[in-house]
Amino acid sequence: MDYTGEHLLPGFLGHFFITLSLVASLVATFSYFKATQSKIETNAAYWKNLARGAFITEVVSVLAIFAILFYIISNHFFEYKYAWQHSSRTLEMKYLLSCFWEGQEGSFLLWSIWHCVLGLILIRKGRQWEAPVMTVVSFAQVCLATMIAGIYFFNWRMGSNPFALLRNEMDAPIFSQPNYLSLIKDGNDLNPLLQNYWMVIHPPVLFLGFASTIVPFAFAIAGLWTKKFGEWTKAALPWALFSAAVLGTGVMMGGRWAYESLSFGGYWAWDPVENASLVPWLTLIGGIHTILIYKHTGHSLRASHFLILITFSLVLYSTFLTRSGVLGDTSVHAFTDLGMNFQLLAFLFVFLIPAFILFAIRYKEIPHIIKEEQTSSREFWMFIGSLIFFLSALFIIIATSLPVINKIFGSNFSMGEDSVFSYNRVIIFVAIIIGLLTAIIQYLKYKQTDSRFFWKKIIVPTAIGILISSLVLVFGNINYREHGGGFLAAIWLAIACSIYAVVANATYIWVGMKGKLKLSGGSVSHLGFGLVLLGILVSSSKKEVLSYNTSGIFVPLGDKNKITGEPGENLTLVKGMPATMGNYNVTYESDSMNPKKPLWYYKLHFKSKTSDEQFTLVPNAFVNYKGNQGLMANPDAKHYWDHDIFTYITSLPDPEKNKDTASFRSHVSSIGDTIFYSNGFMVLDAIIANPSNTKYHFNNSDTAVMADITVYSKDGTSYKAGPVFQVKENSPNIIVDTIPSQNLAIAFTGFENAKKIKLQIKESNSLLQYITLKAYNFPYINLLWAGVIIMVTGIIISIVRRVQLNNSDREIENLTL
Repeated sequence: MDYTGEHLLPGFLGHFFITLSLVASLVATFSYFKATQSKIETNAAYWKNLARGAFITEVVSVLAIFAILFYIISNHFFEYKYAWQHSSRTLEMKYLLSCFWEGQEGSFLLWSIWHCVLGLILIRKGRQWEAPVMTVVSFAQVCLATMIAGIYFFNWRMGSNPFALLRNEMDAPIFSQPNYLSLIKDGNDLNPLLQNYWMVIHPPVLFLGFASTIVPFAFAIAGLWTKKFGEWTKAALPWALFSAAVLGTGVMMGGRWAYESLSFGGYWAWDPVENASLVPWLTLIGGIHTILIYKHTGHSLRASHFLILITFSLVLYSTFLTRSGVLGDTSVHAFTDLGMNFQLLAFLFVFLIPAFILFAIRYKEIPHIIKEEQTSSREFWMFIGSLIFFLSALFIIIATSLPVINKIFGSNFSMGEDSVFSYNRVIIFVAIIIGLLTAIIQYLKYKQTDSRFFWKKIIVPTAIGILISSLVLVFGNINYREHGGGFLAAIWLAIACSIYAVVANATYIWVGMKGKLKLSGGSVSHLGFGLVLLGILVSSSKKEVLSYNTSGIFVPLGDKNKITGEPGENLTLVKGMPATMGNYNVTYESDSMNPKKPLWYYKLHFKSKTSDEQFTLVPNAFVNYKGNQGLMANPDAKHYWDHDIFTYITSLPDPEKNKDTASFRSHVSSIGDTIFYSNGFMVLDAIIANPSNTKYHFNNSDTAVMADITVYSKDGTSYKAGPVFQVKENSPNIIVDTIPSQNLAIAFTGFENAKKIKLQIKESNSLLQYITLKAYNFPYINLLWAGVIIMVTGIIISIVRRVQLNNSDREIENLTL
C-alpha cells in the first residue's frame, strides 16, 4: 500500500547512520585492541590510525542520528513512533529537546554523544594511554549502538530503533487507510512533569556525568591490562574529579527539578532513580580519595582500582534499574520496559565480569605496602572516609534493589511504610562521621602527625565550631520530634559536625593555605560539602507545614501519601475568600487555562499578617490529561535569602463530576423586596444605572443597570451581589454575579415595568470554585544550593591544579629524555 504524506527519507538516513555507527564502533574497538596488543611500533601506529578514523566516523554518525531525530521531532513527523510518542504540536519550542531524551532511545543516544566528545579529547590528549583507554570507550559505543539498532535476529530484536514507523509498531485499523496521517491530529505529548526548564538542562549534565565515569574506569582497566598498576592514577585523577563535579551537579540539578516540578514537597525523596544516580557518585568520591592516598603514600592502590571499577559498574546497574521497568511501581521517573532487559543485563555484565576477573587475576601483582597506616596519619582517616562512602553506597543500592531481589527470590522485603525515614535513620550517622572527618583531615599530615602540631592547628576552628553550633542549636529552634528524641539528638550532632566542617575548612584555607585559593581546591570543595550537609539538615528538620486546614472545608484526599501528607495539612481555599496560612492571609484570586492543553494556572495572593510583605504564587496543574485520571501538579515558590515559601495543588473539583445541572428560577422584585433561598434570604437594595465600582467600570454613555442586592445567610454572614442588565449594540447583555460560598448565581434579565425588575436565581453546588493546596516553609535551603556551587567550584580548582601538575611532570620527563 502506498501511504500519502509520509516523510521516509529522514528515516532511511537514520537507519543508515545507526548501522554505520555500529560498524564504525566495532572497527574502532578491534583496531584499538590490536594497537594495544601490538609489540611492534609501526603495527601499533597503523592500527591506531585505523581506529581513529573509525571512531571519527562513529562521531559523525552519532551526530547525524541526533540531527535527523531532532528534525523529525521538531517538524512533528508523526509517522515516526518516537515523534508521536514523545512530542505534540502544542508543545512549547523550548521543550523539544526534552522530547529527545524523554524516551530510552534518545537517552542512550545522548549518552553516546557524550562518549563521542570525551573520546575525541582522549584521542588528542591520551598519548600512551590512548589505545587501551579508547578500546574500552569504543566498546561502550558498540553497546550503546546496539541499544538503538532495532535489528532482528530471528524473533529477537536487538535494541529499539528511534526511526521506526508508527504503522509498523502499532496494530490499529487506522493504518489500513493510505491517508492515515491526515487522521493523526497530534502526538502523545511530553510528560507534563517534564515540561520544566530544568528538564532541558538537567539530563544532558547528568548523562555527561554518567558517561564520564567510563574514563577513569578505562584508565583503571588500562593499568591492569598493561600492568602499569600505579601510573594510570596520575592521568585518571583529573578525569575522576571532572566526573565527580559533573555527576554531582547533575544529581543536584535533579533535586532542583524535583523541588520545582514534583509535588512531594522537597528536593529529595530517596526515589530509586535518585538513589541510582547518587550511589556511583559516592563510590567515585571514595575512589578519588584513595587515589590521593596512593599518590602521597603508596597505600590504597588496590582500593583505588576497586572503587573506580565499581563506580562505572554501578552506573551500568543503575541503567538497568531505571530502564528495565522493574522500578515502575516504586519510582516517579523510571522508564517503562521496552523488552530490552536481557540486553541491559548484558550491557552490565559485559563490563562488570571481565573487569573484576582482570582485577582478581592481577590483584597480587598490584603494588601494596604491608606496613599499616598510622592512626595519626591523614591517609588512615581518608581511607576510613572512603570506606564510609562505599558502605553507605552499598546500603542505598541494596535498599533500592529490593524490587529486583523480590522478583528474583519471590521475597517480600521492603523499607517499611516510611521508606524515607528508613534511609534517613542510617544516613544521618553517615553525615555525622563524614562531617567530622571533613573537618579534621586537612589538619593531619600524611604518614604521621605530631599530636601537639595537630591540636595547635585544630583548637581555634574547633572552638569556633563549638560556639557557632551551640548558638544554632540553642536559638535555631530545631525541634524535629516526628521520630523521637534519639533521632533529634542525631540531627543536632550532624548539624554540629557540618558546621564544624565548614568552619574548619574555611580556617584551613586562610591559615593552612595562606588564602591561596588555586592551591585550596580540596578545602573549598570540603567547605561546600559541609554547607550541603548543613542545608539538607536544617531545611529538612525545620521544614514547616503552613497549610493546616483553617477553612473548615475538607475535601477527600485519599490515603496519606508523599503528595498530600496528613489530610489536615492541606488547606482548601474558596475562590475570592481569604484564609489564614501561618503568618499569611492567602486568597485564591483567579485561574487561567493554557490555550492549547488542559493546564490550569492558579493565582494565589499571600499577604503577611505582621508586615507589609505580599507576593503572588502561581502553581499549576494538569487535570485528567492524556488519560491520566486525577491531578498532575507543578509547584511554585517564593525565594528569600533565608527561606522559601513553597506550595502546590493537591486537589481540585473534578470537572466531569462538577457539571452544573441546576436551573434558574424567575422572580419579579421591587426595591426592598425579599427573596428566600435554601440557606437564607436576599434583599433588593437599589437599582443603579451605569455603576462604577471595584467590579464594573461603566460610564455615562453606556446603557447598563445593576441590581444592588444584599444576601443574608443563616449563619449571620452577609454578601453583596451586583448582577447587571446591559444593552450593547441593540442586544441585551446579561452579566451574572455569583456567590460561590452560598452556591448562588443571580442574573438581572430585564424590567417587568418601571418599578419592578426580572431576576433569575440558581442554586448549584458546582458554583463553588476551590482548590486544596499544600504549603511549606523551607528555611535556609539556599545553604544547600550554595554548598553545591562551592563544592563543584573546589573540584574545578583541583582539576586545574592536577592538569597543571601533570603537564609539568610531562615537561620534566621530556627534558630528561
